[in-house]
Amino acid sequence: MDRRSFVLATGAGVALGCGSVVHASESGKDIVIGQSAVLSGALGPSVLLMQSGGRLVFDEVNAQGGIGGRTLNLIALDDAFNPATAQANYKTLIEKHNALACYCGVGAAPTLAGLPLLRASDTPLVGATAVVDSVRDKSEGVAYYTRANQQREAATLVAHLDTLGIERIAVAYIGTPGGEEVLAQIKQATAKTKVAIVGAVPVEPDASNAAAGGKALAPMQAQATILYLTAAPAVSFIQSARANGATPTFYGMSILAGEVAAKLLGDQSRGIAISQVTPYPWDSSQADSVRFRELAQKASVPVGYHSYEGYISARILVQAMRAAGRDLTRASLHSSLRKLKTRVATLNADFTGGRITGSEFVELVQVRPDGKFLR
Repeated sequence: MDRRSFVLATGAGVALGCGSVVHASESGKDIVIGQSAVLSGALGPSVLLMQSGGRLVFDEVNAQGGIGGRTLNLIALDDAFNPATAQANYKTLIEKHNALACYCGVGAAPTLAGLPLLRASDTPLVGATAVVDSVRDKSEGVAYYTRANQQREAATLVAHLDTLGIERIAVAYIGTPGGEEVLAQIKQATAKTKVAIVGAVPVEPDASNAAAGGKALAPMQAQATILYLTAAPAVSFIQSARANGATPTFYGMSILAGEVAAKLLGDQSRGIAISQVTPYPWDSSQADSVRFRELAQKASVPVGYHSYEGYISARILVQAMRAAGRDLTRASLHSSLRKLKTRVATLNADFTGGRITGSEFVELVQVRPDGKFLR
C-alpha cells in the first residue's frame, strides 16, 4: 500500500497528493497514466470500483520494480459525465502531466469530446466503457476497447432468446440517442430470428418516467423484456411492470448493475439474467481471477464485475507497455497495442488487423436476491 502511486483529482487540472509529475518518456521517472471519468454522483461508485481494480495491477507492477524501473502513476480527474469538463481534463492530462496513455474513460459524449486532443497528441485511450458503437467507430486509431461492443451484446441476447423459443419481446431502453442506437441494434439482431419486438419503452436516465414505462409494458404480453437501463430506472420499471400484471422474464444488458438491482428488488429479482462482457470474477479454475481476488482481498477492494473489468483493462495496458520496449513513447505504445493478441482469464483480447474492440466476450449470468451471481 505504501508504494501505491495514485492521484485523485476533483476537477480539471487539479492534482492532489503525490507530488510533482514528470514526463513519462524520461528514463528513471514516473510513467503517467491519465483518467477522465465520472467519479462523483450516482455513477461515481461503480467507476471508482473499476478504478480500484486497475490500481491493483498498477500497485503490483510498482511493487515489482515498475516498467523499466519507472513507477506507474495514475492521475484521475472527475469529469462528472460532462463533455466540456472531460475535454478540459484530457487537455490537462496530456499537456500538463504528459500522460503516456489514458485509461477507462466513461461514456460516449465525454469520450467524443476528448478524441480531438487524444488524436492530435497521439495518446492511446485503453479500456473506455459505456461508449456506444457509433462513437467507437469515430475513435479508430485512438482507442482500444477491452469489452465487447453493444451490437455483439445485443446479438448474443437475442440469439439466446431465440434458442429458448421466445418469440415476443419488449425493450426498455435509456431515452437518449445512445439508447435509440442500442434499440436499433436489438431490432437488427432480431431480423434473422423468430423473435419479434412487440413494443419499446424509452425511460429517462433519472427514472422519472420508469413507473409509467412499466405500466405501458403490461398490455404488450411480452414473454421477455430486454433492459438497456442502469439499476435505478430498471428497478422502478420492473416493480411497476409487475404491479400492473406483466410477467416477462427480464434480461439486463451489462450496464445494469445486477447486484444493486437485486438488493433493491429482493425476491422480485428472481429469474433476472444479465449479459456480462467481463468474465466471472469468482471463477476458481482461472489463475487470473484467483490472483485478482487475492489482490482485492489484501487491498480491501470489493470483488465484482466493475472492479474486475478495471483490473483486466489495466492488465492489457501493462502488457502492451512491456511489449513496447524500453523506448516507451505514445507512438511505440500505439504500435504495441495494434500488435497485441492476449488472453486474460476467459477473455481473448485481439487488436490486430486494425481492430479497436479487442474482445467479443459475452456471457449470461443470473442474479440472486442477495446480489450474488450464478453462471
